[in-house]
Amino acid sequence: MKLRFPGFKILDRYILGKFLSTYFFAIAMIIVVVVIFDYVEKIDDFTELKAPLKAIVFDYYLNFIPFFINQFSGLFTFIAVIFFTSKMAYQTEIVAMLSGGMSFRRLMWPYFLGALVISALSMTLSLWIIPVTQRSTVAFESKYRKNRQSTQYDRHIYRQLEPGTFVYIRGYSDQSKQAQFFALEHYDGSTMTRSLEAADAKLDPASKRWTANRYTTREFDSLGTETFTPRRNLDTLIDLEMAELGRVADLVETMNITELNEFLAQQRAKGSDSVNIIAVEKHARFAYPLATFILTLIGVSLSSRKVRGGTGLHIGIGTGLCFSYILFNRFFEEFAKSGTMPAGLAVWTPNFIYLLIAVYLYRKAPK
Repeated sequence: MKLRFPGFKILDRYILGKFLSTYFFAIAMIIVVVVIFDYVEKIDDFTELKAPLKAIVFDYYLNFIPFFINQFSGLFTFIAVIFFTSKMAYQTEIVAMLSGGMSFRRLMWPYFLGALVISALSMTLSLWIIPVTQRSTVAFESKYRKNRQSTQYDRHIYRQLEPGTFVYIRGYSDQSKQAQFFALEHYDGSTMTRSLEAADAKLDPASKRWTANRYTTREFDSLGTETFTPRRNLDTLIDLEMAELGRVADLVETMNITELNEFLAQQRAKGSDSVNIIAVEKHARFAYPLATFILTLIGVSLSSRKVRGGTGLHIGIGTGLCFSYILFNRFFEEFAKSGTMPAGLAVWTPNFIYLLIAVYLYRKAPK
C-alpha cells in the first residue's frame, strides 16, 4: 500500500502562512516585552559593573532569546493555532472548506506541516543551540551580575564515584578551589567499611587531586569496631571532574545532546544518584518539541467550531489546557528525579495523556 501525500495547494499555503506568521509574530511581541522588563530589572548591575552595550546585546540577549523561544514554544503554538483558527471559524471559512468537500483530516495537513517546522526548530534549539547559548549567558551573568557565579555549588555535595564509593564535600569555594571538609567513604552494602576525612582540602582541577596538610582515616572491622588514624600530607586522586561538583541540573543544561549522552553513560557507570536528573533532561529535549503536534491537534479541534463566547472562550480553554500540560510535565519530572518513576515513562506520560485528549477532541470536531 502506497503512502499518498495530499499535495500542497493554495488553501494549504494560506493556512500554513497564517499559522507560522501568527506564531512568529506572537513570539516576537512577547520577546520585546520580556527583554524590556529584564533589562529594567538588571540595569543597575549592568551600569555598576560597566557591562558594554555590545556584550549586553550579543553575549546576553542574543543568547537569551533562543532559550525563551524554546521554553514557551508549545504555549505560543497553541495560542497561534487557536487564535487564527477560531477567527476562520467565526468568518465561516472552515464551514466553507468542509462544505466544499474537504475532510477535517485533510484540513489538518497544513497545520501538521506548520507543527513540523516548529517542532524541528524547537528540537534543533534543544539539542544543539541552547546548550551553547546557555554557556555564553552564564559567563556573562557571572561577570556582570552581582552575587552570580558561573557555576552554582550546593553547601553539601555528595557524589557516588563508583558502586560502594562516595565522596562528600562541604563548603566548596570556586575561587580558592578549596573545601571546608572532604570525606571519601567506602561501603559494603549499607555498611561503611572505611573512610578518609580532611579539613581545608584543596583541589587541583587539572590533575583531579585533592590535598590537605592533615587528614584522618577510619576503619571498621567485622565487629563494627572503629579505628582512627591521624595522618599528614593528604594527596589523593578521585575520578570526579570539577564540573561534576556543580549542581547537576544546571550543568546538563549547558551540554549538547552528544555531551549529554556521554555524561549520562559516565554517571551510569559510576552508579551516580544524578542519573535520573540527567535522563529527565535527555528525554525532555525530545518529548517537548514533539508535543507540538499534539497541541496543534488539540488547538484545531477545539477552535474549529463556533461556540457562544467567541475566540476569547477558545483561547481561555486552550490556555488552561496548555498550562495544565506544563504543570503535568513538572509534576511527573519530580517523580522521575526522585526515582519514583522511570525517567522515560515520567517525561512521556503527559504526552500520552494529552494525545488521548487530542484524539477525543478530534473526533468531536465538526466534520
